Amino acid sequence: MFRAEVQSSSAPDSLDGMIYLPGGTFRMGSDHHYPEEAPAHSVAVDSYWMDAHPVTNRQFREFVRATGHVTFAEVPPDPKDYPGALPHMLYAGSLVFMKPTRDVDLHNWGDWWTFLKGADWRHPYGPKSSITGLANHPVVHVTCADALAYAKWAGKDLPTEAEWEFAARGGLDRAEFAWGDELTPGGKHRANTWQGEFPRHNRALDGFDRTSPVRAFPPNGYGLYDMIGDVWEWTTDWYVASHVQQKSCCMPVNPRGPRAEDSYDPCQPNIKIPRKVIKGGSFLCAPSYCRRYRPAARHAEPIDTSTCHLGFRCIKREK
Repeated sequence: MFRAEVQSSSAPDSLDGMIYLPGGTFRMGSDHHYPEEAPAHSVAVDSYWMDAHPVTNRQFREFVRATGHVTFAEVPPDPKDYPGALPHMLYAGSLVFMKPTRDVDLHNWGDWWTFLKGADWRHPYGPKSSITGLANHPVVHVTCADALAYAKWAGKDLPTEAEWEFAARGGLDRAEFAWGDELTPGGKHRANTWQGEFPRHNRALDGFDRTSPVRAFPPNGYGLYDMIGDVWEWTTDWYVASHVQQKSCCMPVNPRGPRAEDSYDPCQPNIKIPRKVIKGGSFLCAPSYCRRYRPAARHAEPIDTSTCHLGFRCIKREK
């Protein structure tokens, strides 16, 4: 484990619910886990402020009340955007995790994900559910455009993948997790993840079966909460299945991802919906299925997709 090289700063420690990160250099990615995390490489980022925790239902509700924003999940799809789709399948909704009642093929995510009519940020588990009692839980069922709209309203932005990963590491460069190299140091859970046989049985040893309130677990070394687990978080970078190769003579500074046109899903050549990088894992990440509850882990999410385990947090750059 190494300490990240951090720039010195005399800035205050917090600002309107945000934490100041002085920037620095760190080792981004991993050569020892999923192939899309490679190659590990040195990166530098400038200073910025980051929300101490994911945007909550309470905060998102304030935004909606102030602006009248309607999220993507609340609007029926335009048939022109989905050629070949059956008309009766084009309804407003979002993806919701449903525990299967039988053994399933772990390669077929359709066995536990359902595009549920009426699921949205106000109704996270379908039209009969609500966010009553969940004001301090992360908002979910938001697409990248919804997250960007909130960020613009708040005078902020979404982080790049590099900015997000630098923050998640909390100063522990090359550590496997945001708190060190043990998943449960001293037997204590440090994040909201899945314990048990995925996707049928969650033992909820961390105290939660679905999302958890922000700040339910200890912060990382930078004072940031829930960088790992609970909900995935959007970044601004377009996704390709590996880190962009850099020239060996140059350390990238404030790197950005590839072009949008390079981020389509190669397994669906007829569907031209670009994908963004999401980070952090969620309450559905399990050692037996998805070990993406690590700072280096990354995943692709189409920009028109929202789910019950995907949210976001914002940053504010100094420059």
